[in-house]
Amino acid sequence: MEATIINLIVQLIAGAVGGNAAGAASKDISLGTLGNTIAGAVGGVGGGQLLSALIPMMAGAGNNVDIGGLASQAVGGGVAGAIVAGVVGLIKNKMAS
Repeated sequence: MEATIINLIVQLIAGAVGGNAAGAASKDISLGTLGNTIAGAVGGVGGGQLLSALIPMMAGAGNNVDIGGLASQAVGGGVAGAIVAGVVGLIKNKMAS
């Protein structure tokens, strides 16, 4: 249980960072700081959980928290957060024009 909560926190933070990085990389898809953070955090958690379900090795072994598991959660959450923030920004901007 404790490892699951730690994984969720890592995914949430990494997703928010990934969302803001995607927004900073391309102003065309940026939702603003708050929008990028929210979209990235949601994408980070969703993507991180999906990757953990598809690749059980990413979730770690049992209740032990190891650096490999945390790193994979951070990378997966960050990439998923960037993708979701980018897609939401693209859809928002297409609907506005």
